[in-house]
Amino acid sequence: MKKVLIKNIDDKEQWEAFVLSRAESNFLQSYNWGLFQQKLGKKFFSLGIFDEKRTQIGAMMVIKETAKRGSYLTVAGGPLIPSNIAESGLILKEVLAYLKTLAQKEKCRFVRIRPQIRMSDSIQKLVKKAGLKPAPMHLTADLTLELNLDQTEEELLAQMRKNTRYYIRRAQRDGIKTGVVVNPDRIKEFHQHQLYLAKKHSFVPFSYPYLAKQFETFLQDNQVCLINSYTADDKLLASAFIIFYNQQAVYHYGISTPDNDKLPGSYATQWAAIQEAKKRGCKVYNFWGISSENEPKHRFAGVSLFKRGFGGKEIQYLPAHDLPIHPLYSVTRCFELIRKKIRGL
Repeated sequence: MKKVLIKNIDDKEQWEAFVLSRAESNFLQSYNWGLFQQKLGKKFFSLGIFDEKRTQIGAMMVIKETAKRGSYLTVAGGPLIPSNIAESGLILKEVLAYLKTLAQKEKCRFVRIRPQIRMSDSIQKLVKKAGLKPAPMHLTADLTLELNLDQTEEELLAQMRKNTRYYIRRAQRDGIKTGVVVNPDRIKEFHQHQLYLAKKHSFVPFSYPYLAKQFETFLQDNQVCLINSYTADDKLLASAFIIFYNQQAVYHYGISTPDNDKLPGSYATQWAAIQEAKKRGCKVYNFWGISSENEPKHRFAGVSLFKRGFGGKEIQYLPAHDLPIHPLYSVTRCFELIRKKIRGL
């Protein structure tokens, strides 16, 4: 293959036409993800990859992150390139060369990528040969739980854990109600409950602007909603922030309230979200990140156990890798390793 051409694509329709043609692509490579990041004050680069005949063969949504430890570029869920190992190796070399030049221009210390590629020995050899190093921090969920929605509701219930089925049915008996919410104003309530949970479980919450601008951006194309559950007297129990993209529903964030502690609102919420995903024609319900079963003390072990109760298949994608650009990358790497240990990640 001759040298590829990489250029910016400013046309949303053109961008989406290619990205949605790739089965593995998710919302992190969508044009709306770039627009959302732009609303946060960040730069985004929607880059198309073309062969010598000027046929588009790839894409990568690149975001510039500015941080005290040093600015860097990220490619979450990408780049999207051909899956043939021999061909992708050549293209990856060109892609990384382009990203290196872009990073230098933007005064970044490194580039962090997490392609939407399943882990394998051949892929690990390819990224190592390309000069990429395993990142000290994750970029986005690389171990996920994905539920095949090409089943009847009865089949989906049958593959769940006994306790999960019990709580879903108990929620119905207890009169727990669920609803689909598309009012952006409800993100304020969602965020307040997230702050409460962050304090209770010692994690860093997302800011209100981060959640609100993300919801508003994807809502423009009917690609997001909240799925809420309530008691019979309308007290909020749990809420799931769901993004719908490329026939996949992603459980991106979730909260529960103190009223949920003794009620199965979270189970009702997830079951309602699965049903909504089927109504929208989704083929997969993605529970997003989970911790390994070999890490019972991981801070996400509890929520991961909850997610696994619904069934599905665990998918291990290639973890985040870094392309060092600046000599001070080693300082940033050391800082991130320390922070990772402190946060128990």
